[in-house]
Amino acid sequence: MIDPLEAVGNLLRPVAMQVLLARERLESGVAYNPVSDEVARDPYAVYRRLRDRDPVHRMRLIDAWVLTRYEHVDAMLRDHDRFGAEDRRFHDTGLTTMLDIDPPDHTRLRSLVSRAFTPRSVSHWEGRVREIADRLLDAVADRDRIDLIAALGYPLPVTVIAEMLGVPAEDMDRFETWSNDIALIVEPILSRTQVENVRRATGELFAYFETIVEARRRAPRDDLVSALLAAEEEGDRLTREELLSTMLLILVAGNETTRNLIGNGMLALLRHPDQLRRLRDAPELLDPAVDELLRYDSPVQLDGRVVRQDLEMGGKRLRAGQKVIALLGAANRDPAAFDNPDALDIGRGERSHLSFGRGIHYCLGASLAVLEARIAFRGLLDRFPAIRLAAEPRYRDGIVLRGVESLWIEVGQAGAP
Repeated sequence: MIDPLEAVGNLLRPVAMQVLLARERLESGVAYNPVSDEVARDPYAVYRRLRDRDPVHRMRLIDAWVLTRYEHVDAMLRDHDRFGAEDRRFHDTGLTTMLDIDPPDHTRLRSLVSRAFTPRSVSHWEGRVREIADRLLDAVADRDRIDLIAALGYPLPVTVIAEMLGVPAEDMDRFETWSNDIALIVEPILSRTQVENVRRATGELFAYFETIVEARRRAPRDDLVSALLAAEEEGDRLTREELLSTMLLILVAGNETTRNLIGNGMLALLRHPDQLRRLRDAPELLDPAVDELLRYDSPVQLDGRVVRQDLEMGGKRLRAGQKVIALLGAANRDPAAFDNPDALDIGRGERSHLSFGRGIHYCLGASLAVLEARIAFRGLLDRFPAIRLAAEPRYRDGIVLRGVESLWIEVGQAGAP
């Protein structure tokens, strides 16, 4: 049954949006509508206009400042004293994660979880990640056409994260629906139906996680949940909500970021066959290639903060309490930071991308995401000497996360470029 209030809101919303966008254009000569078809197709053209005409831009749709230059985005991400975490208590549910809090609580939570995601800790997973990737690729080895997301992009990272959390293999399939719905929690604009889906999925996942927690209290194992409970017993207290929300964050962030990296990265290589051939001919370029693919089409397009004290940036006066949105994808294409930034160059050796953030909120799972992507790309190139795009993909709906819904590729000899 259609909610009449939501139906009326859907009719009025486009009119109100156009009024606010017109005001933006009058004020600065450019407007930013993150839910437009243009941004969904190619956000980088929009970012370029913002960066060129109004790099510190007042966005009226959600009343926030939008940053597009590398130097501004980098400074905001590093300075947690002047730019604090945004309190994103999801639609009044009270649900927060370490992404939404500042020190000292952020420091306490991050220190507990970070032990499992150091480069040394992640390196111990390399063999297991390769085993999972090989098994998934074995399952599609006899096909000429596959959906890369369904075959590898989704199941690889979610299986790894689930194993780290100690989730039984037979429950893996249940995580797909939960993860897809809960991933919307980072999006600032949702319909009422989407909000209800997130609430339902979160409730179901929390109930499931509580059974895992109780089982680990009785019989600890070599997994992340047991490690968190052990730390708790040593005096680093975790509330029930902190423990469950941290597990939720690890699941969603660990799955969504890597899935988008694999999908966006392979799509970029397929659209740039010269770079794909270059990577085949020079396997030693795999590490810089993954960095370049992260820069070129970032899995996470933006991050938000709140101004803690009045300050000036780019000639604009930002007031305490105002929201600031850092467009990571725009900063990664800033010509002041990268030569020829709209070109894909897997041998690029310039300043580092901002796709994993900076400062105290730098992505905990960055090392794991890079490891999984390296193994995924290497496995695809080794097994399939001829790969080409079978159909133009559609990007999933979202403002914060950017990734394709599916990525159909031809992998048989008929697909030779």
